[in-house]
Amino acid sequence: MKIRKVETDKKQYLDLLLLADEQEEMIDRYLERGTMYVLEEDGVRAECVVTDEGGGILELKNIAVRPGDQGKGYGKALVDFLLHTYAGQYAVLQVGTGDSPCTIPFYEACGFRRHHRVKNFFTDHYDHPIYECGVQLVDMVYLQRDIEP
Repeated sequence: MKIRKVETDKKQYLDLLLLADEQEEMIDRYLERGTMYVLEEDGVRAECVVTDEGGGILELKNIAVRPGDQGKGYGKALVDFLLHTYAGQYAVLQVGTGDSPCTIPFYEACGFRRHHRVKNFFTDHYDHPIYECGVQLVDMVYLQRDIEP
């Protein structure tokens, strides 16, 4: 397994990016200013994008694992990679996600804890209803975990 930084043509991974954020216009808001990584093992299996949000906060804007590869530890490997790579540079790794039974348990298993929520984020910022695991996403839930120095 190899994780590498993507410097150019980040949109070549749009199929993966759209798994985590299904509106391209929303991805465009952070993709170019973000730092992107892909996890490879006999091809690209997963990707993530992080941004500097100031105040010692690194935000995980997008993380996705190909559907056939989910549950194999690739997502956790990317989170662990970020924690190791950015140790000493940032104090907190933050992620905003829908209040879904599919995603919240993953982040909690990676050591994240609920921090705050933004009411009506998905209904206010997306041009169509977003559903995950049969649940309509309305609020954005932010979770954080410390990045050990």
